[in-house]
Amino acid sequence: MPPPSTAAWRHQDTRAGFEVAYFQAVENGWHIDGYTSAWADGTTFAVEYAIELDAAWRTVGARIRGRSPEGPRSTVLATDGSGHWQVDGEPAPHLDGCFDVDLEASALTNALPVRRLELPAGAAAGAPAAWVRAVGLSVERLEQTYARVSDESGHQRYEYAAPVFDFACRIVFDESGLALDYPGIAVRVA
Repeated sequence: MPPPSTAAWRHQDTRAGFEVAYFQAVENGWHIDGYTSAWADGTTFAVEYAIELDAAWRTVGARIRGRSPEGPRSTVLATDGSGHWQVDGEPAPHLDGCFDVDLEASALTNALPVRRLELPAGAAAGAPAAWVRAVGLSVERLEQTYARVSDESGHQRYEYAAPVFDFACRIVFDESGLALDYPGIAVRVA
């Protein structure tokens, strides 16, 4: 099922704030524009993003602009579709094997591996991502796993884990693959 034209999340627990995203079908995939602003760990930040996806929901590129007390920042990510990346025009071999961009400031970006992998119930997969920090926009490799555990009432449930943060939870996604309930992070409001 295609995503809606827009979606919004209210951040909760680990941060306070809001995110909104807009989806547009393009010739060879999807274009997503999004905006998030929040307060976390005693600081504020705002992030604007534009993500290009191919028809299989693999990240093709992303342009991210951010603002925090540290000042304005921007970064551009590009990938060749086979897991090789550039960050601001420079090769980024530490991201080799990643097919998704994941923004620390976003609840939306968990949809990218869920849509791309299309796991059946009972299946699990690693989904390392090019992870962009909310403050400063540094780009790191984030090892993470998704295990689809069940479907109820048209909703998909995944056990998610990011071991480097000692973080795991069960995320509920709608039929289009967008997070409805991301415990400790955000809840979908529109």
